[in-house]
Amino acid sequence: MNEDFIFGTRVVIEAIRAGQPIDKVLIRNGLSNELFGELYQTIKDYKVPFQYVPGEKLDRITRKNHQGIIALISPVEFYRLEDLLPWIYERGEEPFLLILDQVTDVRNFGAIVRSCECAGVHGVIIPEKGSARVGEDAMKTSAGALNHVPVCRVPSLSSAADFLHQSGLRLIASTEKTDCLYTGTDMKGPLAIVLGSEESGISPEMLRKADELAKIPVMGKIGSLNVSVAAALMVYEALRQRNSQV
Repeated sequence: MNEDFIFGTRVVIEAIRAGQPIDKVLIRNGLSNELFGELYQTIKDYKVPFQYVPGEKLDRITRKNHQGIIALISPVEFYRLEDLLPWIYERGEEPFLLILDQVTDVRNFGAIVRSCECAGVHGVIIPEKGSARVGEDAMKTSAGALNHVPVCRVPSLSSAADFLHQSGLRLIASTEKTDCLYTGTDMKGPLAIVLGSEESGISPEMLRKADELAKIPVMGKIGSLNVSVAAALMVYEALRQRNSQV
């Protein structure tokens, strides 16, 4: 069996209950039986992301008797945002977080986490849906940084933004929709930097949640930077401002 996934209804139920880090459960369209009802309830109870997919997609993952259920396994454990913030404050440090909105490319995700680890970012926040898969490819691209940078997977980035505000953090969105340069934006204090995908950028809702918008200037003919490069520039500018020795 590939270590990157498990299959079979009962196997997946027990894996979830045992606390195994599940990235996502794939369910064959139209699947319905008594044991599936137990699985569905377990998924809901443990807040595990799931997706209905055609049977052909499951067959491409494995030709064995998957019973219409495959769980993709994450190489890392996900953190609860509600637990991460108190841990940071208890260490006497000011939170320094990154929020990724609609960043679905695994290589970009891994490279971003690598930059975050090098810059001392406390954690990366991603949505349950519409995000890169946190699997072995992401682990390799991050050069192992995923072993050291907590990843918080949340049902709603909007709700997470509200929680961060209530916890004393400011949100700065990296976007071209402003004239304010990132080097002139105050990034000291409890902070979360928001980045979006190269295709669609940051969602309008998350832009509205931001306290400030910051622009990385682009002087060439290509309209935007690779998101992993943009992330590196933003977190290192924040590090420069937050650490007088840099």
